[in-house]
Amino acid sequence: MVKKHGKKQRARQKAARTGAAYASAAAGTTHEHTPLPDMTVLTEIPYLAGQYIDTELAARLVAACRSACRPCQATLAKKLRTEQRPTLIALAVSIYATLPSPGFVASPTTQEWAPLARAARNDPSAAARAVGSAGAMDDEAASALLEDTLDHWAMVDASAEDVAELTGKVKIVHDAPPRQRPADPLAAFREAGMKVFTLDDLDLGDDVDLYHLQPNYGVYVGATNTPDGKDFPMLTLYPETEDAGTEDLERRTDWEHWGLHGMPDMDPRWRLRARIADRSLQGLVHVDAEGRNGIELWRASETVSMPDAWWDLLDRAQHVLIVGPTEPEALQDTADEGKLLAVVARVAFV
Repeated sequence: MVKKHGKKQRARQKAARTGAAYASAAAGTTHEHTPLPDMTVLTEIPYLAGQYIDTELAARLVAACRSACRPCQATLAKKLRTEQRPTLIALAVSIYATLPSPGFVASPTTQEWAPLARAARNDPSAAARAVGSAGAMDDEAASALLEDTLDHWAMVDASAEDVAELTGKVKIVHDAPPRQRPADPLAAFREAGMKVFTLDDLDLGDDVDLYHLQPNYGVYVGATNTPDGKDFPMLTLYPETEDAGTEDLERRTDWEHWGLHGMPDMDPRWRLRARIADRSLQGLVHVDAEGRNGIELWRASETVSMPDAWWDLLDRAQHVLIVGPTEPEALQDTADEGKLLAVVARVAFV
């Protein structure tokens, strides 16, 4: 009787340790998916410090996903959702804090939560919202987030080199300082007690065109593919004046630094104006809440009709990916240097 009780207790302990079902643990038929990835990166997320992260359970679940073992995935995922929600959050944050977009195929839950994960890197209040939101999800929502997260983890090979590459990227992002806007070049004059006037201070009215007094850009027309394989229109901005460039775009926009993975967020106030009569592009502007022009990055200097195929793609998508500042042939290099900014803008047909 004591022997049978001891066997049951050992089976329960094995089930708790491995995440396997009790029946499998008792029968000695638990699966072992090797190699197990090193998941210590999950413990290095600053705003999850102090919470217990079960790296062994996470490693077994990721390994089961890479082995396409559905029974183990189901058992381990259930344990993660119900007993180890901090570990689920850590797995999800390690992916979605580093991606500019969750992708069009992600579940509505992930689409809604991923921006919180990105914002959490630099904002303690956003970190609290991201953790609290994920912790309060019901089982269905948590399942959707976990499934999307594991799709990304499963794409990484189980080799030590590939896992190190992914976890290294996560560490770099978590250790990176908050993005800072370039320093105001007039700040030194103000600190010295000198009166400084800007164009906004002068209230010149609508009679003065300020476009050519600001850095300007040119555009290249192109196309890309969404994460689910659909064609999508794209404009690449290149500096047309000497003061145009990455620092200028960081100062004048809130565009994301984009690494050519997934898709950046959509900002409906950025508008690509396109004229239907001659199928030409007119300009790229940011509008205020009343729809009035604010920031103007590009204005067409002449009328050029777009190719039919590209115009039809623009008409179908009603949105366009804007990237820059770079030349098309240098797109990858600019992204690798961390200098590529991007946004998905709306198309305003006029």
